[in-house]
Amino acid sequence: MFAATVLTLYPEMFPGPLGVSLAGKALGEGKWSLDAVNIRDFAIDKHRTVDDTPAGGGAGMVLRADVLAAAIDSVANDRPILAMTPRGTPLTQARIRDLATGPGAIVLCGRFEGFDERIFEGRAVDQVSIGDYVLSGGEMGALVLLDACIRLLPGVMGAPSSGVDESFEMGLLEYPHYTRPQEWEGRTIPEVLRSGDHARIDAWRKAQAETDTRLRRPDLWERHEGARARSPSGARQKKDE
Repeated sequence: MFAATVLTLYPEMFPGPLGVSLAGKALGEGKWSLDAVNIRDFAIDKHRTVDDTPAGGGAGMVLRADVLAAAIDSVANDRPILAMTPRGTPLTQARIRDLATGPGAIVLCGRFEGFDERIFEGRAVDQVSIGDYVLSGGEMGALVLLDACIRLLPGVMGAPSSGVDESFEMGLLEYPHYTRPQEWEGRTIPEVLRSGDHARIDAWRKAQAETDTRLRRPDLWERHEGARARSPSGARQKKDE
């Protein structure tokens, strides 16, 4: 079972959105577990202090390495430990898939100016970012990471194929979707999707995914093209052309 432990100053934020919809149903059915641990419980003074002023001066406060280490040590096992921080490695769908097939994760949520850097030297903590922006704390990032993992767990989504043809799964953005009514405000569903010709539909969807990725996310397109060019099949195709 996927076991999630969140180390946070605000345990009341959990399960939050993870307690409803597919994730909440799966939590109730025991397909995954969640434990929110208050970092402040590991403070060593009567005021339950978890932070201090930055060494060298500057604004804000920094989470103390000794308090963080005590919190981590209380739950550490064979699960990966992930710290949510904008200084981390960008989270990808490939990383999510790896996590979802493992025993779970321990997620460390930052606040204030962030973590004392020594926590990453003293404990096997991997820094992870969900995007190039700054939030008030790591809790929202933890919710994003866990939601992305939970939906991939066996039996969580209605159909196993639901998670296959989606953005980032094949290195591309997902193709556009349509549903009834057939016409809305003068706009109609593309004819190919009404044709019943599955080969044409698949080809159209592939072309749309490639076009949207190339126009909207040239960084993804470059990686997708680069990986294809480096592959043996890609090399043979280029030679044949």
